[in-house]
Amino acid sequence: MTLEIDTGSGLIPVHEWGSADSEAPGVLLLQEIFGVSDYIKHRAADLRALGYYVIAPEIYWRLDDTELDESSPDLLQRAMGIVGRLDWDQAVKDAVAALEYLQARGKGAGVVGFCFGGGLGYNVAAVASPDVLVSYYGSALKQLGELAPKVTATSLHHFGNTDAYLDVDEIVPMLGAAEIHRYDGAGHAFDNPLPMFHHPDASALAWRRTEDFLARHLPTPQG
Repeated sequence: MTLEIDTGSGLIPVHEWGSADSEAPGVLLLQEIFGVSDYIKHRAADLRALGYYVIAPEIYWRLDDTELDESSPDLLQRAMGIVGRLDWDQAVKDAVAALEYLQARGKGAGVVGFCFGGGLGYNVAAVASPDVLVSYYGSALKQLGELAPKVTATSLHHFGNTDAYLDVDEIVPMLGAAEIHRYDGAGHAFDNPLPMFHHPDASALAWRRTEDFLARHLPTPQG
């Protein structure tokens, strides 16, 4: 199901799982560079099953030519091209509008982001103060270090120790008191089920830790 949220400069399309009228806390789910893919929708359904009201905005909505074929050999190259055309500051504002929609419900609101969305979520947390942040291998974290003092949300970060895109050793010290987990043998995007990325053991363990973290810091009525 989809809705539209007013960003102040247009209506962003947003997928939703659950009812905005429920007592469930809200989770803003932020996409990878591949958009609101079947994988992201699967994770949204997982979060809904835990008792959350989940929304996933189409961050690429202001761009044209953003369709992606996950079976294409140039998937990653094409996705990198799309994200390279994105206005980062505008994407932050759009994501903040979605978070404010959740915060206005008064039930609590957190951010969960993967890869591109993990970095975007960190920036959002610096300017809009969600209750919690879960970031999977946030791809922009190195460039966002100056925002660290502004990120006051209780935070969880997951990283693969063989991430070829991030210098994890450089990023971790800037994250302060955040809960951080690192996974041996796992590379970037290890939670994504595409064979080029997936590390089943790391994915399963990280998700169990995510469930536990959310249960502790953003509890749902169903427990």
